Formats: sequence, structure tokens, C-alpha cells
Amino acid sequence: MGWIIALIVGGIAGWLASMVMNRDASMGIMWNVIVGCVGSIVGNLVANRFGIAGSVQHFSITGLVIAVVGAVILLGIINLVQRGRVR
Repeated sequence: MGWIIALIVGGIAGWLASMVMNRDASMGIMWNVIVGCVGSIVGNLVANRFGIAGSVQHFSITGLVIAVVGAVILLGIINLVQRGRVR
């Protein structure tokens, strides 16, 4: 059951991150889920460095915020590689 919640939260996080980074028109729902799930891993790695714990397997606002921040970081890196600049 935890992985289903992680996929749903990952999709929401990916969608919010794509709205923040102004890439919503170029991404579909599948890419939102992928970016959100990978972004939650990146976000957890960054958050653990600062001693902040959050997980998307059990829904919490902290876990969602960490996933969105990680997805924004991931989209920033993707923008940097694709276009040579971060939007």
C-alpha cells in the first residue's frame, strides 16, 4: 500500500514542481509521476543532510514538501542540461 501512496504523492509533487518551474505544458501525467518519485528521492537525500525526516510512503505534509523541493531541484538540473540555463 505504501508504494501506491508514494506514486500518488509523487504525481502531485511532480505536477506542483512542473508548475513552479513553468514546464507543465511540456510534461504529461506519466512524466509528472516519474519526476515526483525521483524528486522525492533527491529531496530525501538533501533533507537528511539537514536532519529533516519525511517520507512519501505514509502521507505527510513534510514528505510532500520534501518531494516537491526535490522535484524542483531535479527539474532545475534537467533545464540546465537541456537548455544551458535554469529558468
